[in-house]
Amino acid sequence: MNSPSSPLLSFLLLLLLPFPLITSGSPHYQFIQCLLQRSGDPTTISKHIYTPNNASYSSVLEYTLQDLRFNTTSTPKPLVIVTPTNVSHIQAVVLCARENGLHLRIRSGGHDYEGLSYVSVLPFIILDMINMTAINIDVASKSAWVQAGATIGELYYQLVTTDRTLAFPVGVCGSVGIGGHLSGGGYGTLVRKYGVGADHIIDAHIVDVNGRLLDRASMEEDVFWAIRGGGGNTYGVVVAWKVNLVSVPSNVTVFLVQRSLEQNATKLFYRWQTVANQITEDLYILGEMGKTNSSQTGNTSVNIRFYGNYQGGVDDLLQLMEERFPELGLVREDCTEMSWQESNLFFTSFPANSSSQLLRSRTIFRRRSKSKSDYVKEPIPEAVLEKLWNMFYPVEVGFLYLAPYGGVMNRIHESSIPYSHRAGILYQIGYFTYWDEDSSIVANKHINWMRKVYRYMGPYVSKNPRSAYINYRDLDIGVNNLYNTSYEKASIWGRKYFGDNFDRLVRVKTKVDPSNFLRNEQSVPPTLS
Repeated sequence: MNSPSSPLLSFLLLLLLPFPLITSGSPHYQFIQCLLQRSGDPTTISKHIYTPNNASYSSVLEYTLQDLRFNTTSTPKPLVIVTPTNVSHIQAVVLCARENGLHLRIRSGGHDYEGLSYVSVLPFIILDMINMTAINIDVASKSAWVQAGATIGELYYQLVTTDRTLAFPVGVCGSVGIGGHLSGGGYGTLVRKYGVGADHIIDAHIVDVNGRLLDRASMEEDVFWAIRGGGGNTYGVVVAWKVNLVSVPSNVTVFLVQRSLEQNATKLFYRWQTVANQITEDLYILGEMGKTNSSQTGNTSVNIRFYGNYQGGVDDLLQLMEERFPELGLVREDCTEMSWQESNLFFTSFPANSSSQLLRSRTIFRRRSKSKSDYVKEPIPEAVLEKLWNMFYPVEVGFLYLAPYGGVMNRIHESSIPYSHRAGILYQIGYFTYWDEDSSIVANKHINWMRKVYRYMGPYVSKNPRSAYINYRDLDIGVNNLYNTSYEKASIWGRKYFGDNFDRLVRVKTKVDPSNFLRNEQSVPPTLS
């Protein structure tokens, strides 16, 4: 065991670890000693190191732990959590974890649907980017630098308070971290007009597995291609993205229309399948189906909600809908004008007059959950939908999000970035179920329900492969062996997420991280691992 090089380091180590671990020379003792020595300022970095010996350890771990399914007494916990405040801290974490054979998990917003940003079966460290949240908007060039720990909502809040005619085409859930979101592509209500968020990345700062800080000019172009949608925790630690912003009106029009089965929802949804992906790119109509109480009978029924976001005024929208989708029956009373940034709150079921301050909240939607995804290329027949409705009744909360594609997505080549789900996609399905009880019986009931629905939908979605969205992480479709990851196993899930781009991602990984230091259960492996 190496001894600390100064009384200060010895004192800091005693604060961070119980004495038996220091005397035993444990891997995380060696890691922390390395971190204090490499940082150049051990006193400062020690304030951002949390071990189980620290009173704040649990609160730091749980603060952005968004899925309570992974917050149990049996869930593996990190040996150390580090919350860096600058690049040198990140470089030190990467190098010290690698030198001491410790697994590294990187967390920006904590929304990984399988908990892979903060859980591992291997002894691991969490690099929590919670303090790396700087956002610098350049209105003149319509661009921004956004650090990986910032959330989507924090970016939207900065935009609405800086220039509400500027937007960024990512998701509607404000507490999602921008670092992980863009690593998987990232889409939202502007996807039909501007594509996914990763399409608009023009530069990045990453720390590679050798501890080097790289930008687009100093990393190879293949690496820059891979980090824009090829999955996080794989090619390096993203410190910040530089993105091009897009133009939106100062106000957009949103609407919500709900229909039950008694109100002809089946035929309405069937019609939506042929309209939503073909209508003007200025209009995005999200479908959501799930169980609710019927407004007519009071009985439990299946309800379909149509959320709309139109890049224009209510009068133009009403005329457009009367021409293209009169079956929906949209009326002026269904519509509200607001900023595009605030419209994302509306799409997450907040009232239309909600404060924009809510965009900055990191802990709005904490619950136990499971999710899956699909892509649809042909309209699902009405008879299939009728049987699907009956499958919603066994669980309290189970629903499908139906996100229309088309528009510019049909014109962006599938290999332009790793996000390959482009031309020919009518819409994406997100399957979601939530529950409150901390019970394995209740959890299995909901998860088994979702798997049953997913199996039922198999014949009616994309095939060979059955595609999936990496940001809706689903370990059911395949996992790596963390001790000996193979190309063959990884390709099972990899081609579902990335299509034909998977092999190119493997080549990039082989070049930048041949030892597979940065890895998780669904990270692209090097060829020779």
